[in-house]
Amino acid sequence: MKRPRVVLADDHRIVVEGLAVLLKADFDLVGTAENGVALVEVAIREQPDVVVTDMTMPLLNGIDAVRKMRGAGVTSKVVFLTMHSDVVYATRAIEAGASAYVLKHSAHDELIEAIRTVMRGGQFISDSLRTPALEEFLDPSRRHVRKTVELTPRQREVLQLLAEGKSAKEIAATLNISPRTAEAHKYKVMDNIGVHTTAELVQYALKHGLIGP
Repeated sequence: MKRPRVVLADDHRIVVEGLAVLLKADFDLVGTAENGVALVEVAIREQPDVVVTDMTMPLLNGIDAVRKMRGAGVTSKVVFLTMHSDVVYATRAIEAGASAYVLKHSAHDELIEAIRTVMRGGQFISDSLRTPALEEFLDPSRRHVRKTVELTPRQREVLQLLAEGKSAKEIAATLNISPRTAEAHKYKVMDNIGVHTTAELVQYALKHGLIGP
């Protein structure tokens, strides 16, 4: 039987190495990435069966990386492996197209099961996150429409880079846009989410999982 092909993404090399050891008996590791931009590139190149990714990574967070992958036609199953135990993060991951959400401290017990479950077409959520609120979100018949601020993919990229401490010039170089355009995106983001300082931008990014604490 053909072994499932897996790509791993985490900005901590030691985590990737540990996961590789955990998975090597049952899966073929075909690529790794240490930031969201690299994840999109390797996923497009390798077209793996499963992507296992952290949520908070440099340059591009996991959720926006998954959105870019989907936009590029990547159909891989996605398993988020993260330290974020808040239901809000789990719901955002599912909204972005993930099939599983596993907490890092449960990886040894749950990750292989999660991958096998999504390969069968199922959905897997760490047991400790199975709350009534999450069950309601996962059940379309009970789901409430949530009003959230919608930023464009480019605005989310700029917001993350700003929260990581990068200047408009550095953002422009990273995204291949002009510094003036980067500044325009910055002020549009601030206006859309209703903040007035860089500190408030950072807090917003932390709250929404764009950067890690």
